[in-house]
Amino acid sequence: MVTNLSASNSLVSGWVRELRDVQLQKDRMRFRRNMERIGEIAAYEISKVLAYKEITIETPLAETTCAVLAIQPVLVTILRAGMPLYQGLLSYFDHADSAFAGSYRKHSADGSFEISNLYMTSPPLDGRPLIIADPMLATGASMVATLTSLLEYDHPSEIHLVCAIAAKEGIELVLKHFPSVNIWTAAIDKDLTDKAYILPGLGDAGDLAFGEKRQS
Repeated sequence: MVTNLSASNSLVSGWVRELRDVQLQKDRMRFRRNMERIGEIAAYEISKVLAYKEITIETPLAETTCAVLAIQPVLVTILRAGMPLYQGLLSYFDHADSAFAGSYRKHSADGSFEISNLYMTSPPLDGRPLIIADPMLATGASMVATLTSLLEYDHPSEIHLVCAIAAKEGIELVLKHFPSVNIWTAAIDKDLTDKAYILPGLGDAGDLAFGEKRQS
């Protein structure tokens, strides 16, 4: 399932506009906050499709029943660009466990790249909802590599991928390898550049949130 949060008019469309605008991007705090907001909205929407159970609590006046999550999810972020989006998810799923993945494009002199996974830490995932924050789903190769590593030993009950912007090519690749993944994105772009960046996209989300990085 693919859910485009901008398919109908809402505040999400305005936040995406600010993320993309080359002038507004200069405000690094605003950029991070808009990513967080998208994570918060995605968390709320995802919460509607998760499993719940009823518990009994005691108020100052009487007992009553409430619906709460049956199982707390595990939130995953792709370092470093995914941190603001992940923070938005964590603000709503505040009892969730967390996992962290270090996946990045390792570029060659000829402009080609391969996906390198240098770091992965995760709690047990068996039988738990898995929610992954990755702001830009471009080719989908790094997400496929991350999911492959995460699922090597464990079997989550369901998988949700949250993006700010996703390219059609990336969506297709992820669903080709993992057909049951639910993708939630604030916008879907049609094209990639010859260097495999999303077009029109918004640039490098990690650099815009935290500053330019040194690459070799």
